[in-house]
Amino acid sequence: MRIVIAGGHGQIALRLERLLAARGDEAVGIIRNPQQSQDLTDAGAEPVVLDLESATVEQTAQVLRGADAAVFAAGAGPNSGTARKDTVDRDAAVLFAEAAEAAGVRRFLVVSSMGADPDHPGDEVFDVYLRAKGAADAAVRSRTALDWTILRPGMLTDDAGTGQVLLAASTGRGPIPRDDVAATLLELLDTPATAGLTLEAISGSVPVTVAVKDVAGN
Repeated sequence: MRIVIAGGHGQIALRLERLLAARGDEAVGIIRNPQQSQDLTDAGAEPVVLDLESATVEQTAQVLRGADAAVFAAGAGPNSGTARKDTVDRDAAVLFAEAAEAAGVRRFLVVSSMGADPDHPGDEVFDVYLRAKGAADAAVRSRTALDWTILRPGMLTDDAGTGQVLLAASTGRGPIPRDDVAATLLELLDTPATAGLTLEAISGSVPVTVAVKDVAGN
């Protein structure tokens, strides 16, 4: 498979790229900074330099054409201000979805956030972030041409993955290693029956492959 990942230098994205490359898939990572290209190459991915804050739908669709799936894993980052929560976490996700439609790429995964809600109250930066992610999720859900799945992990950690998760429409709060988020994304890519689901994920006791099959009804 050819998988195009927005936010290709992110911590989850790099893990996913390594997993895809290890099994012989073609991972393409979209990055803003060309200096990050070598990190993607080292992970086994093809770097493509494109700024999703300024790119057009057509420019983005050119990267997506011929892909089997698209993954939106971009984010403005914890040190960015409120404005970039809207331009990256919301607007870039919407742009990427529009571009996937234009390119004829149906399978579309989103790395969102637990608690994402377009009506989330509050004026702190994290409140703005949750509203932006919620608005992006809502926009993706409205696109009937996409076979979308939205993954909302709990508190991300750099602990070694266990390969075991709790995956459900609602899990409650909890941590999850980025390794296990990437493994879950890989399994979701392989399970088209999860299209149309918004899922939360935290550490648990069910192997990732089984957890994904369970939510897919297989």
